[in-house]
Amino acid sequence: MSIIAQTGELHPWKPQQKLLFRILFVYLLLQVLPLDWTFYRYLGSISWGHTTYQDIFNLAHYSTRFTAGPATFADWGILLVIAVVSGVVWTYRDANKTADYNQLWYWLRVLVRYRLALAILAYGFIKFFPLQAPYPSLSNLNTAYGAFNRWKLFSMSLGIVPGYELFLGLVEILLAVALLYRKTASIGAFLFLIFCGNVFISNIAYEGGDTVYSLQLILFAFFIFSFDFFRIVRLLLLQLPTAPNTFRPQFSNGLSVARIALKSAFVLCFIVIYGIKTGIGAKKDPYQFPGTPGLANAEGLYNVSTYVLQRDTIAYSPVDPHRWHNVVFESWNTISIKSLEPVTVDNNNAHTVITAQEPRNYESEGTNGRRYYSYTIDTAHHQLLLKNKNPHYKNEVFALTYRRPTPEQLVLQSGDSLYVVLDRLPKKYLLQEATGGGSRTRKLKL
Repeated sequence: MSIIAQTGELHPWKPQQKLLFRILFVYLLLQVLPLDWTFYRYLGSISWGHTTYQDIFNLAHYSTRFTAGPATFADWGILLVIAVVSGVVWTYRDANKTADYNQLWYWLRVLVRYRLALAILAYGFIKFFPLQAPYPSLSNLNTAYGAFNRWKLFSMSLGIVPGYELFLGLVEILLAVALLYRKTASIGAFLFLIFCGNVFISNIAYEGGDTVYSLQLILFAFFIFSFDFFRIVRLLLLQLPTAPNTFRPQFSNGLSVARIALKSAFVLCFIVIYGIKTGIGAKKDPYQFPGTPGLANAEGLYNVSTYVLQRDTIAYSPVDPHRWHNVVFESWNTISIKSLEPVTVDNNNAHTVITAQEPRNYESEGTNGRRYYSYTIDTAHHQLLLKNKNPHYKNEVFALTYRRPTPEQLVLQSGDSLYVVLDRLPKKYLLQEATGGGSRTRKLKL
C-alpha cells in the first residue's frame, strides 16, 4: 500500500487502500497497546522502589491475549475479526468524507517502531549479559545427550558459547536503536527481518515456545519496512528511477518538545536503566537458576557407595529401576538424583523471566533421567526438606537428615526407610577444560 508517488508527490488515497489501512490500523493498535487486564495487574504488583530487570522484561514482553496457556494464533484470529468489523464500521461512517491518512499512517508507524524496539531491547540485554541461555548446570553436564528434548539442546548449545550469545544481544540492541530514528528505521527493520526470521525457524525446528511471539515481531518489522519496500523494489530490482520519500511530519513547538522528552525517557528507562539492572542481575540474580545458596561446600557429583532401602542393602546395578546411581548437589539449593525410575518430562518451552526463586525450573525442564529437588536447610535438626521441581510431581515432598563424616562424604537418611552414603567424585569436564571459562582456546589432553 504505497502512499507516495514515484515522482515524490503524495498519492490521493483510493477507497480500497483506505479500507485496508483502517483494518490494519485497528489490528496493529490492538497488538501494540496493552489492553489485557493482566498487564495492569502485573503493573500494580511491581515494587517501583525496587524494580528488577525481570519486571522490565515482563512488561516489554507483553502481547495481547484472549486465551489461557501457551500463546497461539487463535488470539490473532480474534484480533483480526475485531479489526475487520471496526474497519468496515469506520468506512461506513466516513463514506462521505474526504480523508487523508498520511499523518495517521506516520503515527501508527511510530507506535510500531517503538513497540518493536522495546521488544528487541528486552531480549537483547538478556543475551548481551548471557542470561537467556546460561551455561549448563552440573546436573545437565552429568545427563546423557539423548535425555534432553530439542529445545533444551538448542538452549544449552547456545549457553556454552557466551561470546556468541553476547554478540547476538549486541546485534539486537543496535537494531533497536536504529528503529528509534525515522531515517534508519527501515534499515533496522530489514535487518531484523533476517535476524528474527532465523529465530522463528529455530523455534519451529527445535520446538521452541516463542514461535507465535517471534512471528508477531516479524509482522511489526515488515510493516515498518513496507514504508520503503516498493521504492527499494523499484530501484534495485526493476532498476527504474525512484523518488525519495517526501512526506515530513509537522510538529508544533509543544509537540516537538514532548516528542524529545518521550524519546529521552524511553532511552533512559529501556536502554540505560534496564541495561544497568540486567548487568547487575547477571552477576547477582540470573533468572534461569535459583539464587538461594545450597548446602555449604557440598557442590559436586557424588557416587552412591551405599544404598539401603527399607533396611535392605541394594548393590549397584545398571538396570535396577529404583537404586540411585549418582547425586548432584548444585551450588544453589537443588539436588538432582539419577536413577532408571521413569520420569514424566516437564516439556515447558515457554520463555519466562521469573523474579521469585521457587518457580525457576529451567534446569529440570526438557530433560529425563534425573529427578530434581529444591530444598531448604534446617541446620538445627540437620535436615534437608526436599520438594520435587517437576510440576508433574509437585506433591512429592520429604525430609532427609544429613551428616558429613568427612568434607568429601555425605550421609543422607530418612528414618529406617532410606540410608544413603555419598562420596564426592573429583570429576573434570572436557567442556570446561577446553573452554577455560568460555574461550575455546585450550588444547585437550586425553
